[in-house]
Amino acid sequence: MEQKTLFDKVWDAHVVKSVPGGPDVFFIDKHFIHEVTSPVAFLNLETRGNKVLFPERTVATPDHNVPTIDQDKTIKDKLSRMQVEKLRQNCKNHDIELHDLGSDHHGIVHVIGPELGITQPGMTIVCGDSHTSTHGAFGAIAFGIGTSEVEMVFASQCIMQSKPKRMRITVNGELGEGVTSKDIILYIISKISASGGTGYFLEYAGSAIQSLSMEARMTICNMSIEMGARGGLIAPDQTTFDYLEGKDHAPKGEDWDKAVAYWKTLKTDDGAEFDLEYTYDAADIEPMITYGTNPGMGIKVKGNIPTTDGMEGSNKKTYLKSLDYMGFQPGEPIQGKKIDYVFVGSCTNGRIEDIRSVANFVKGKKKADNITAWIVPGSREVERLAIKEGLVEILEEAGFKLRQPGCSACLAMNDDKIPAGKYAVSTSNRNFEGRQGPGARTLLASPLTVAAVAITGEVTDPREV
Repeated sequence: MEQKTLFDKVWDAHVVKSVPGGPDVFFIDKHFIHEVTSPVAFLNLETRGNKVLFPERTVATPDHNVPTIDQDKTIKDKLSRMQVEKLRQNCKNHDIELHDLGSDHHGIVHVIGPELGITQPGMTIVCGDSHTSTHGAFGAIAFGIGTSEVEMVFASQCIMQSKPKRMRITVNGELGEGVTSKDIILYIISKISASGGTGYFLEYAGSAIQSLSMEARMTICNMSIEMGARGGLIAPDQTTFDYLEGKDHAPKGEDWDKAVAYWKTLKTDDGAEFDLEYTYDAADIEPMITYGTNPGMGIKVKGNIPTTDGMEGSNKKTYLKSLDYMGFQPGEPIQGKKIDYVFVGSCTNGRIEDIRSVANFVKGKKKADNITAWIVPGSREVERLAIKEGLVEILEEAGFKLRQPGCSACLAMNDDKIPAGKYAVSTSNRNFEGRQGPGARTLLASPLTVAAVAITGEVTDPREV
């Protein structure tokens, strides 16, 4: 019997038809949509006289463009307002489940999917958003698609897709104090580079990965795309089943037992082959932070910005251009750099565990005067829990204020922009030039590191506060 990887098992179960020497016709179980990448797809669908084939397989929520203050009022930005209104109209026209602003389950698309139990092991999941790979934490094949493919899924529930190569990244051992899943993934990307996963679908394995909560696993899979991979997944286990049991969309009764029996088969067989493998020791991972303009430019918080030794030609020129944008010098320490803003949120780190870790860290402390702190829950559910657990009180006493759910300062598509030239230490996923606002300078880090920065007002190792 052929030994298969987890990825192969899920992929092969969803191939409707193979085109010799070409892509597969690939069936999609769940389709998430938001206000930015769906309007043109709906328009093209209707222009062709088509309907959404399986509306019950699509779930919608507005998240990218929405304000995080006074959400119950009219959205000021005209384009954002139009996109949100268009999403409402399209969902109504096509009978699609919509978690709108102000509703009980509104939030970032990649936060509410798992929260509601819509995301399940063995599924194929797509969305017109690159960080769809988040859902791979459940042992699902999940990836971002373009607008034309969004239309394809609406019309046929399938897309044309070439099968990627397989890579396994194993992290064994115990994580040290102050080291989180965000540090794991920033460490891996710093080793492999921002393009090291191009052409691959990743599986994360090893004892350090298995020890993580579902929320921590989502953070890791979320940033698979930041090393150029098509997506990343983690085999489901008891942690997965415990997380899903009882959720709104999760199977119930006998269906639950059948589902779990199937989910337990979703693991890589002994002896199954990968095209590429990497193995890391958890003991080598420390709190990480980025210093440049792509997520691969990461170092330990206690480290120095790399020098140009051994760099030549365009590589050296590009590297120095990146440091010039950031206002940093080769070889200097990153620790102690003054910071202006901190942002806790996004589909990478906007879950309740992230808010808890920040609240626990800042309890009894005060944020530095030079810091503007934005803490944005990933969903209404996260917001509710933060209030219920008394986290909001702790944060407010420390000088923080919880905003309303949305993508917020992860990307400059709404009101929450970092001003030009200012430094932000952010729990989000991208540090490209202008990602958080024109001229903004972004350093990516874990919620713990961000909390430490908020208290000291400068880049700080959370283990030293």
